[in-house]
Amino acid sequence: MQAVKQFIKKIPVLGKIARKLAAKEAFHGSRDYWANRYDSGNNSGAGSYGKLAEFKAEVINKFVAEHDVKTLVEFGCGDGNQLGLAAYPHYIGLDVAPRSIEICKKMYQDDSTKEFHLLDGSPIPSAELGMSLDVIYHLVEDQVYEQYMRDLFDVSSRFVIVYSSNKDEKAPVEWVRHRKFTTWIEQHQPDWTLLEHIPNRYPETPGSDQDNTSFADFYIFEKRS
Repeated sequence: MQAVKQFIKKIPVLGKIARKLAAKEAFHGSRDYWANRYDSGNNSGAGSYGKLAEFKAEVINKFVAEHDVKTLVEFGCGDGNQLGLAAYPHYIGLDVAPRSIEICKKMYQDDSTKEFHLLDGSPIPSAELGMSLDVIYHLVEDQVYEQYMRDLFDVSSRFVIVYSSNKDEKAPVEWVRHRKFTTWIEQHQPDWTLLEHIPNRYPETPGSDQDNTSFADFYIFEKRS
């Protein structure tokens, strides 16, 4: 049976359907969803590959260089593919999925500028820039979302970059919940101000190719002096 499942995954159309059905069956919350996703051999998703990944890397690399950022911490490092396009002096990757951390550690085992840690309640390393890329709209539980946002801003000393949707809207799948997170920041992080909003170069529209477009934009925040 396992061999049949692996064969189906290799067939483009059937594989896509099978992955969606498997994800739906296995969904018991955001943490379990991502742990199961990586354990089953799936990746971080289309946003971390192809032209979307290149767009994200272009924006972040430029910002890091222009603002002389030395340390970065990312809440949700995923499978590490996006990181392969990065030019960061020192990077700290965090994730709730143990398999994600294993993959990233192995992928970058010879790179001393990168380190990875499991988000398991242990103290979180601080950095000049905190990042959240394609994560916020996957935090379907209110308590998980609140804690995530507080941690993201608490450990960032200069800047926070968020790449996400920014609207309150239901999604057709259980593992996506759109949130207007800028309202949360205005209410709970008064020391931070929106420095820049960068619309997506490849915005998702009705009928567009979801593997090469996105509903996420960049929102860059700066801590007031």
